[in-house]
Amino acid sequence: MPDRLSALLQRFELHARVFHSGALCGIADFDGGSGVGHLHLVRRGPLGVVDTRGRHSVVSEPSVLFFPRAGAHRLDGGEREGADVVCASIDFGAGDENPLLRGLPALLSVPLAQLPGLDLAQQLLFSEAQASRCGHGAVVDRLTEVLVIQLLRHAIAHHLVDGGVMAGLADPRLAKAISALHDDPARAWTLDAMAALAGMSRARFAAHFTHTVGVPPGDYLTGWRLGLARTLLRKGLTVKQVAAEVGYASPGAFGRAFLQRLGRTPTQWQQGDAVARP
Repeated sequence: MPDRLSALLQRFELHARVFHSGALCGIADFDGGSGVGHLHLVRRGPLGVVDTRGRHSVVSEPSVLFFPRAGAHRLDGGEREGADVVCASIDFGAGDENPLLRGLPALLSVPLAQLPGLDLAQQLLFSEAQASRCGHGAVVDRLTEVLVIQLLRHAIAHHLVDGGVMAGLADPRLAKAISALHDDPARAWTLDAMAALAGMSRARFAAHFTHTVGVPPGDYLTGWRLGLARTLLRKGLTVKQVAAEVGYASPGAFGRAFLQRLGRTPTQWQQGDAVARP
């Protein structure tokens, strides 16, 4: 089985920043306009949660709550002892560029009892978060990133997501083709080549891919390439360089695909992004 996450994590770098650890008393509101997701590691509840859709729930057992995309939500630790929580911001790159974020639910909530593989990471995280040792801020941030990756592994292995690329990566046959697309976007991919990697006929592969992931294979490949293209344009690469990197025969072919999907040329997008960034 290929490594189903590394190419995604290499192309869209994961950054975590822990900003709270310990007792959470009262209400904490999180702004949907922050541009980042959030992870809340609950060591002790109860913790009231209002998710991005306004739905209320109470977390009573140790759990991890992952809001992968920016979205307004609320935590309520109560007025007495408060819930014991580690809170971190999670930046995976712009959500419309990263298929991993598009494929995850607005909230992924999993009790720690269902995540035995996270025992060591979460114990180290709680220990470091409560300490004042040299470099502990960098340590807790890196441990939180490890925790996110382990949570994604768990979600794939246990089929916690029923659509998008996460569902595709959970399918052993589709995962081979999707991982290859992620690893080598510049290859001149054909439907026959993808189907062969999955060990399926062309027609069956196309139907199964579309049903599982939610879009046809060609559309997914285009989205993957153009998402990568935007990250590369943001880094200052030229349109010609980006076109070759993401699998287009010429800057003109790349520009036409970019314009059709995003409504702007690559140059217009790059200039607009530079102005929009602080």
